[in-house]
Amino acid sequence: MIKLHQLHKHPASTHRRKVVGRGLGSGKGTYSTRGNKGQTKRTGHSKMPANFEGGRQPLVRQLPKSRGFRSLNEKPTAVSLSRLNVFNDGEVVTLKVLQDKGVVKSTVHLVKILDGDIKKRISTKLPVSKSARAAIEKAGGKIL
Repeated sequence: MIKLHQLHKHPASTHRRKVVGRGLGSGKGTYSTRGNKGQTKRTGHSKMPANFEGGRQPLVRQLPKSRGFRSLNEKPTAVSLSRLNVFNDGEVVTLKVLQDKGVVKSTVHLVKILDGDIKKRISTKLPVSKSARAAIEKAGGKIL
């Protein structure tokens, strides 16, 4: 069986460093793999920015500015208290439980409980509105 100290690098696994611009006899002289003339052949040019469009006015500057503002923060999904009547008395309502019961979609990440009529005595760990809090506490439930 081969052991770690017996392993050797295969001789063909490494390549010689490319040496350019060292005369015609080197095989990489004259143009030094850059090709003929132009912007990309000059000193100081390595790679153009991804949005460079060849010197013309960039598309993003040709178009008028997009007006308005769209927040990146996700808005909570509103759930009415009356939809929580599917739970039994004393049950704790969380986002996972709402998704399992099919009250909200599984793609929802934020939920807020809004006003409605509740007949069950439930506890919840979710954000609630003032009127929903009053209705839950009136029914005998609590906000954890």
